[in-house]
Amino acid sequence: MSAGQDLTGRLAVVTGATRGIGAAVATALAAAGADVIGLGSTRAPGADVEQAVRSHGRSFEGLACDLRDRAAVTALAAELVGRERTPDILVNNAGTIRRTPAADHALDDWDDVLAIDLTSQFVLAQALARPMLERGGGKVVFTASLLSFQGGITVPGYAAAKHGIAGLTKALANEWASRGVNVNAVAPGYVVTDNTEALRQDAARSQAILDRIPAGRWATPEDVAGAVVFLASPAAAYVHGVVLPVDGGWLAR
Repeated sequence: MSAGQDLTGRLAVVTGATRGIGAAVATALAAAGADVIGLGSTRAPGADVEQAVRSHGRSFEGLACDLRDRAAVTALAAELVGRERTPDILVNNAGTIRRTPAADHALDDWDDVLAIDLTSQFVLAQALARPMLERGGGKVVFTASLLSFQGGITVPGYAAAKHGIAGLTKALANEWASRGVNVNAVAPGYVVTDNTEALRQDAARSQAILDRIPAGRWATPEDVAGAVVFLASPAAAYVHGVVLPVDGGWLAR
């Protein structure tokens, strides 16, 4: 780890930390020196995530909050910023996806995806950034997507939410950069996680995806975590409003 990516003494909140990208991010931030609060939407992160964080000598707290419930998210945010030690880093990573052709896409699915993937993320960023702005420093990192740039197939709610995250990243950066708070996003490509299991089980679709990736492989959660650590670190002090693809070259193809 370079000195510019040393996060010793920082406190990070990572949403969607129960597995996949979020668990990898929590572990990578701890390896860089940060203490971690891991948030799950349906349950708190398990012992595996806690042990991974603590193995780097950092503290860990697991919390759960239904990110579809705006009142619950607001209450959680208020509780976090009301503590003596407030977060220095927010990684807004939690997300869900519903796959149905647009003509048949249930409005309840649309509502759930927008609530989790966009609205809850603004609520948390707005609240947790306030103490960052007051002290003149902090980092907010969103998890965007390739579908922040493309439309996808059978995922209208997800594509809309991830386009929204790209816009929100830029909007918040415009307001907060001059006050010492960096707002950026990573845009993962095709990563081996629960969200992509259906694609990976479809042999033809999986091969078509792989054939387009110049790197020749699907990403691992750790590939994304490295980019998050960079954006959360002093090394990215002059990086604002960026949606950083971590896609093996997909968008360059």
